[in-house]
Amino acid sequence: MDDATHGPLAGFTVGVTAARRADELIALLRRRGAAVIHAPALRIVPLADDSELMAATKELVDNPPDAVVATTAIGFRGWIEAADGWGIGEQLLERLRTTELLARGPKVKGAVRAAGLVEAWSPQSESLAEVLDRLLADGVAGRRIALQLHGEPLPGFVEALRDGGAEVVPVPVYRWMPPEDLAPLDRLLDAIAVGAVDAVSFTSAPAAASLLSRAAERGLREAVLEALRGPVAAACVGPVTALPLQAEGVATVQPERFRLGPLVQVLCRELPGRARVLPVAGHRLEIRGHAVLVDDGLRPVPPAGMALLAALARRPGWVVSRAELLRALPGAGTDEHAVETAMARLRAALGAPRLIQTVVKRGYRLSLDAGEGEGWSVGADVR
Repeated sequence: MDDATHGPLAGFTVGVTAARRADELIALLRRRGAAVIHAPALRIVPLADDSELMAATKELVDNPPDAVVATTAIGFRGWIEAADGWGIGEQLLERLRTTELLARGPKVKGAVRAAGLVEAWSPQSESLAEVLDRLLADGVAGRRIALQLHGEPLPGFVEALRDGGAEVVPVPVYRWMPPEDLAPLDRLLDAIAVGAVDAVSFTSAPAAASLLSRAAERGLREAVLEALRGPVAAACVGPVTALPLQAEGVATVQPERFRLGPLVQVLCRELPGRARVLPVAGHRLEIRGHAVLVDDGLRPVPPAGMALLAALARRPGWVVSRAELLRALPGAGTDEHAVETAMARLRAALGAPRLIQTVVKRGYRLSLDAGEGEGWSVGADVR
């Protein structure tokens, strides 16, 4: 396979559920050859409209905490900007200067420094688990700790602090809400349910939860979960993001570093690793989501053709009847002539007609190279 020519994700379709930084993720995927379906699963409520944030901020100004945990750069910046808009920005900054300020990773640290503050400590990994370990190691009994939330309650983090004797003050800096336009998300759910995408990427736990919630509203929850537990890869930027999916028995793939670039690299390894590779009629056939690599040549194949090829590849070298192939065609009805039409288009798309043999009065089969499989009929009438 010539990934330098086509990209490691050529022939694969990836769903993107991100609301923010989606353009960056989509560009990374397309640069590596993927087709992308963008369907934001969430939107962010503007900070200045959130009365809960205002109440939490005023409470912290009046009753200073012992420590503050900043979890996201966009959230921390927005918090300061919102406080400025309410006329209490300087009071908030003064409180943050006199408390222990922990920043979750380099990006958050950058936002803290941009506000004219200095963090007491920050991990290199952007791992919230490391922040929790640091707090617990120092002792939290009797301490009042403010936690800037990033769209979800973080129950495990909060519970661990409370079990250690801390008083936890949640700071809901921004709130996730369903998207105003649900049509893109519905299209992605339909594609997942029928296996028309090869992977779905998630960059936040609320996005994963929102996708499953919308699937349930449309009666597609079980179909979507079955697909994500099987042929459709669920790629999550980190372990916190994966929790809603793992709770439903969905295995996820994750990068070691919780960034968009490593997330794309995981997909670059995962999806080609799932592709079916067969030696057929002297060629190397690699079957991807919406295309086939014939040797080093990428050949786009229409959906009907991919359905037929998938049915043939399940039993390479064996004859598959027209009736069985007809059942594999989406919405083909009862006319077996539809199989012949779709097969002709598939052969044209592959550019090598000998890859698929017609077995007269019986059906079709992949021309698996000798010694590579069973199911050959000696003397069969083929063409």
